Parts: sequence; structure tokens; C-alpha cells
Amino acid sequence: MSQPFAPYQSDDFKRLWAAQEGVCAVCGTTMPATRFEVAHATLWKKWRPTMDHIKASANGGRNSAPNLQLAHALCNKRKGRS
Repeated sequence: MSQPFAPYQSDDFKRLWAAQEGVCAVCGTTMPATRFEVAHATLWKKWRPTMDHIKASANGGRNSAPNLQLAHALCNKRKGRS
């Protein structure tokens, strides 16, 4: 299944994108805003911005604004439940 060309633009996403200035909270590098900022769809799948729970929901973290940050999909996956 193909990935969307741009991340879902919720209010939380827009607020975090502006606050983080498009930078991944995990690795500290710039995230692409759309699929067209990377060379290939495979790269977009890895580097697209995703919502990340600071304290994982599996560990009791809440799904609320103070517990959310933006991270590359790959960084979010590597971070796991920590």
C-alpha cells in the first residue's frame, strides 16, 4: 500500500511542526514536509514525520498534547516503547 504524499494535518501536527520547526525530536535532523522533498517513495516511508508519544502509550503514556512530539517514522520505530 502506498504512503500518502503528505502527513495528516491535524491541529496537533500543525502545532508541533511549528514548535519543532520541522525537526525530528529523536534525531534532531530536518523532516520532509511532503513526499516530493525526497528522491523516492521508499525514503518517504522511512523519513516521513509521524506523531510520537514521549512516554509510550504501552507504558501508560497519554494520548494528549503534552505527551506528543514529531519524529521520523524510522526514529519512532527505533525508539519503540521507551
